[in-house]
Amino acid sequence: MRYEFRVDGHMSKTLAKAFPELEYVVAADQTLLFGPVVDEAHLYGLLARFQSLGLHLAEMRRLAQ
Repeated sequence: MRYEFRVDGHMSKTLAKAFPELEYVVAADQTLLFGPVVDEAHLYGLLARFQSLGLHLAEMRRLAQ
């Protein structure tokens, strides 16, 4: 499964390194992270990481294969 996560604001390269399994692109007022999510546990782990880093997740969606 592939997912896209939209985070409010611009993430620094250092902060983006907290998500080594995801690629990222900085756009307008958001940072888009995207990549493979192995299973539900991995997804919840990513969500917990966003929360623990104080990032506001504006949108999350599953991408077409």
